[in-house]
Amino acid sequence: MTESEFYSFTVPDAQGNEVSLSDYKGKVVMVVNVASSCGLTPQYEGLQALYDKYKDQGFEIIAFPCNQFAFQERGSNDEICAFARNKFKVSFKIFAKTHVNGSETIPLYKYLKKEGEGKLFKAIKWNFTKFLVSKTGKVLKRYSPNTEPSEIEQDIVKLLSE
Repeated sequence: MTESEFYSFTVPDAQGNEVSLSDYKGKVVMVVNVASSCGLTPQYEGLQALYDKYKDQGFEIIAFPCNQFAFQERGSNDEICAFARNKFKVSFKIFAKTHVNGSETIPLYKYLKKEGEGKLFKAIKWNFTKFLVSKTGKVLKRYSPNTEPSEIEQDIVKLLSE
């Protein structure tokens, strides 16, 4: 396993297009599992604020809707995107609804959980778990669902300057 293994994954976006994560080489990437009907859903605002502030410096957010936590992401991919764009003005990339735990976990999330282990266990424990990936594709840190996006800003700025 090398730092660049992150770039070996291909995942479907919300429109069904296969996207190679190699498209993100040289960028700082935050990967986050999202849900539209969660108490943490307002974090979309903070995520978008970070994206607006740093996208021109090489920062990307890639969001993966997930319905595995209290069925808080029930909509179709189109409905999820419309909700995020209309209610929170989200402009970062939203991928297809996926599994982040269990037997149907997509390979990207198996990798993220292995490389960015949680403090108590590997499983994703709730919506809005965030992973920060360096410009070289190394998973640097995992943040809990309750970590507000603004609390991650300092880490993003540091990575962008490297």
